[in-house]
This record gives sequence, structure tokens and C-alpha cells, in this order.
Amino acid sequence: MNVYQLSKRLERVADYLPSDSCFADIGSDHAYLPCYVCLNDSEAKAIAGEVNVGPYESALSEVRNQNLEDRIEVRLGDGLEVLEPGEVRQVVIAGMGGSLIKNILDRGKEKLKNVDRIIVQPNIGAKFLREWFIEQKYQLTKEEILEENGHTYEILIAQPGDPLVCYQKDIFSKQLLFGPHLLKERPEVFRQKWKEEYAKRQRVLTQINKSKEPHLEKMNEVRTEMEWIEEVLAI
Repeated sequence: MNVYQLSKRLERVADYLPSDSCFADIGSDHAYLPCYVCLNDSEAKAIAGEVNVGPYESALSEVRNQNLEDRIEVRLGDGLEVLEPGEVRQVVIAGMGGSLIKNILDRGKEKLKNVDRIIVQPNIGAKFLREWFIEQKYQLTKEEILEENGHTYEILIAQPGDPLVCYQKDIFSKQLLFGPHLLKERPEVFRQKWKEEYAKRQRVLTQINKSKEPHLEKMNEVRTEMEWIEEVLAI
């Protein structure tokens, strides 16, 4: 992967940024995403945030190599603390666990003033982000699922708005787990992911049953999710 050839998941993330974007890429690593966007859109500007010194220095080097210092600023700091309120219009957080991304957004809520689009790509735990968007009054406008190098990734796009517009009261919990948009579309990669998730839950149930003191609440939760997966996949 480099600034000219992003991974498939980051390329799709880039596609959800509007033209003339002014965005923050939090956990930017080598700043490949900001460089790619700015090289392909002469009006785009970005802030690349990185908490670790090594990747921060790599990002600085990459931005210099691409002669993009006038449009990409690399900052060292934890999560959204690298931003000033109202400084960007879009925020991208990609390549982390859903609970970590949720924590980053939660700790930096005051920095999201004027942000009209949040794009997240959790490696696991997308449900945590759907919950956060609802709590913070963001509307989930689009979800995408893709497979790359044997891993399945979900991309969620949200903007300020009615957080419940894409949810139904009678299947709310199920939509949180599967994703309201993905549950409607059910592409093949979605079906494959949930077949694997079903097998994981079977293994979890086996482990719980072997326990001397089975955790009944967890057992019921896993069984319920397995029933939902059976319904969704018709298995």
C-alpha cells in the first residue's frame, strides 16, 4: 500500500469524502489516506493525527515527499485532541476496533462542531458505533461491507440528523447488530461474514456450557444472536 495505491478499504473510505473536503484522519499512520485524497483533489485539505511518534514521523516524511505541506498538517496527539473545534468538516477514523473508535469520538465530542460527516471503518464491533451515533444524534446514512485479504470490514457514514430514521422499533436490537442498511441489502460478503460469526457463537456457547458455573445471561444473549443470524441467512 502507498499513496498511489491504497488498500481497498481505504480507497472506499476516500470515496465517501466529498470534493473540496477539509477532513481529519485520526490514527493516520503513514498519512497515505490524506496524501491520496489531496493528490486526487487539488482543493482538499487534511489534518493527519497520530498518537505514536514513529508513525507520526513517517506521516511527516510522506507529506514532505509528496510536496503537500501546504495542504496536509501532521499533528502528534491522542485522538481528537489534535483538533480545534470547528477546524474540519469531516472526520475519518479507520482501522481500529469499534469500541476504541467510540471512545475516541466520545472523548472528543466538543471537537466535532461543524463536522458534517463522520466516516468510520471499525475492524470489529461496528455495533458500538451505531449505538454512539444514536446517542449523539447522528444519522447513519450509509453502510458498506467489503472483504480484503481474508478479512471483512464495515464502513459507516454518519451526519448530524434524526438518528432513528433508518431503524424500526420492532427489530431495533437486530439492526444494531447487523446494521440497518446492510440488513436490507444483504450482499454476499455480508452473508459470508455472518456465517463465520454464527460459527464463532457456536464455539462460545460450547465454552460456556463447559464452564462449572455457566453465565446464563451471556448464554441467552449468544443464543438470541444465533437465532437472529439463522433468520437473516435462512439457515
